[in-house]
Amino acid sequence: MNEAEMSFWDHLEALRGTIIRSVLGVVLFSVIFLIIPKPLFKAVLWPTQEDFLLYRLPGIDFSMELINIEISAQFFTYMKVALLCGVVLAFPYIVFQLWKFISPALYEHEKKAVRKAFGLSSALFYLGVTVGYFVVLPVCLIFFVNFSISDTIVNTISLSSYMSLFVSMVFLIGILFEFPTVILALSAMGIVHRDMLRKGRRYAVVAVLILAAFITPSDPFSMFVLAIPLYGLYELSILLCKA
Repeated sequence: MNEAEMSFWDHLEALRGTIIRSVLGVVLFSVIFLIIPKPLFKAVLWPTQEDFLLYRLPGIDFSMELINIEISAQFFTYMKVALLCGVVLAFPYIVFQLWKFISPALYEHEKKAVRKAFGLSSALFYLGVTVGYFVVLPVCLIFFVNFSISDTIVNTISLSSYMSLFVSMVFLIGILFEFPTVILALSAMGIVHRDMLRKGRRYAVVAVLILAAFITPSDPFSMFVLAIPLYGLYELSILLCKA
C-alpha cells in the first residue's frame, strides 16, 4: 500500500507496529543484561574506580566509594541499568524502524538525505555516549568528589546519586548528539538553511546553556562541561547543512 492510499488508521497501525518492534528489541537486549549483569555493572561502575583511564593521568587525585541507603535501591538500579543498556544497544534497530515508518511519506529527492541522516544517527549517538562516559562523567566526578566547603564534611556518595549523574551524563548526551541528524533531515526538506544557522549562533549559545542547565540543574560546573560539546554539535550541524 502506498502513502496516498493509507488512511489515518493505517498510519496509526503502522506506528503501532513500529513501537512494538522497537520495544521488543529493547526487551531482548535488556533480558541479556539481566541474565549476565556482572560485565554490565563492572562497566557502569568503572568511572568510580581509581583505575579508570582518565584518573591515571598525572596530577589527578581521585578516590570514591559508593554506599546504598535505600533497601530496594540496588534491585531497581539493576533493572533500570539493564533497561537503559537495552535501549543503547537496540538504538540502531529503533532508528531503522523509524526510517521504515517515515520513508513512505518522503519524496524521492528527500529520501537520500534523510536516509543519510538516519545512517549518521547511530554513529553520533554512540559518539555522544562515549564522550559522556569517558570525558564528561569522570570530569564531573573528579570535581564533585574533591570539592568541599569544610574539612569537617566527608563526601559520602549514594548509589542513587551516582546513577542519576550517570544517566544524565551518558545516555542523555547520546540523545543530544542526535541534533546534527535532525538538522540534516530538515535541511534536505528545505526547512533549515546554513545561513539561518550561522545567524542564530548567539541564540544557540543561550539555548545550549539553558539545555545544559536543565540536564545538570544542581551545579554550574557540570553545565559548562556539557555545554562545550553541545555547542560543537551546533557547529557540526552548520557544516552538514545544505547551503
